[in-house]
Amino acid sequence: MFTGIVEATGEVVSVTDGDDGRRIRVAAPFCDELEHGQSVAVSGVCLTVESFDAESFELFLPAETIERTSLGEIESGDGVNLERALPADGRFDGHFVQGHVDGVGRVTDIERIGGGRANESSSGEDASGGDWTFGFSLPEELERYVVEKGSIAVDGISLTVADLREGE
Repeated sequence: MFTGIVEATGEVVSVTDGDDGRRIRVAAPFCDELEHGQSVAVSGVCLTVESFDAESFELFLPAETIERTSLGEIESGDGVNLERALPADGRFDGHFVQGHVDGVGRVTDIERIGGGRANESSSGEDASGGDWTFGFSLPEELERYVVEKGSIAVDGISLTVADLREGE
């Protein structure tokens, strides 16, 4: 069980495709605290740590995981959202997130809301924080399960549904 609150951003350091699936190795700041068999949500997908060292850990993605998620598209150098499983006696923030992916959507819209232009730093990044709305496509077979003000996880990030429209 996860909370949908991203603990860290990791970097995919290697990807190996095989007949039985795909293996990925991810660099993360908490590798020295991992254990063999521990569950880690990688961009929202619950996966099992197969091996690890002080700098990175390895996971196996079977064919079904590749088919149902976007992890079949990741490559070495890509960033991924990471969250270790919620301990039974730990603080709970966010929403309950299982890490079992029901479908894949795409970003359809990004808009800054509330108060004019974004305050850009010299690097061009938004330095003001502020509020944003994101639109996502919603697979038709999942529409009946998503409700306004309900929660949904996108790439492992727990979000609240602000509005529903046909197909998004």
